[in-house]
Amino acid sequence: MSAQGAALPWRHLVLGIAVVVVWGTNFVVIKEALAHLPALTLAALRFAAAVCPAILFLPKPKVSWRNLAAYGLLIGVGQFALLFLAMRSQITPGLASLVIQMQVFFTIGIAMRLHRERLQPYQWLALSLAVAGLLVVAVHTDGGTTVLGLGMILVAALAWALANIVGRRAVGVSMLAYMVWSSVFAVPPLMLLTLWFDGWPAIEAGLRAATLGTWAAVLWQALGNTMFGYGAWGWLLARHPAATVVPLALLVPVFGMSSAALLLGEPMPAWKFIAA
Repeated sequence: MSAQGAALPWRHLVLGIAVVVVWGTNFVVIKEALAHLPALTLAALRFAAAVCPAILFLPKPKVSWRNLAAYGLLIGVGQFALLFLAMRSQITPGLASLVIQMQVFFTIGIAMRLHRERLQPYQWLALSLAVAGLLVVAVHTDGGTTVLGLGMILVAALAWALANIVGRRAVGVSMLAYMVWSSVFAVPPLMLLTLWFDGWPAIEAGLRAATLGTWAAVLWQALGNTMFGYGAWGWLLARHPAATVVPLALLVPVFGMSSAALLLGEPMPAWKFIAA
């Protein structure tokens, strides 16, 4: 692992930026899929598509079943079930992309406690600026955002942070295989939850209403975000301190808010620019 506080090699930096571009623009894609599919159904389909058929070609990574289960449940049920539920009607895509970056602070805080990682002065300054942006969000909401939505996204951010810590233990394994095999543990609980909360009539209606764009969005969730995004992210976390890698995710709102404004017409008042 790199020395604490050391800069990322440029190739690793480019990979990290590619991930946050995918993640940032993905909030618009999620909104497209949620126009037809119930939130938990979308989450179940996302992880099912990440598992099949890739699991037939990728051997199980050499990590414990417990580790795979923990990561899959935290990412699948803890993060994305709550994220999709909130984005259905409780928060706008642009603000969701911003607030969920509380995972940066959660991850660094947990890593500092568990692994005694230390921050460099410039990292404290950068994180202080980010906290200031989140405080701007806390005192402003728009017509599509509620307190419940903000709370759900914060819990989703905590689940993502815990998954970051769990995924760091997967050292020396194929992160693509790790994402596929951990997703196995996300699918059954998500299917049970969607049957419980949404009910089969709503699921069936959503599947019937789904367009080619909806299915493209589902595939993008599985391939672009889960397999590439989280696979590459886990690869970086296994090689560098969390305090070096995770702050890159603070670029996600830049792409999330701008793509939501350009493609969905989400309002961008001055306070959103200040927060970003």
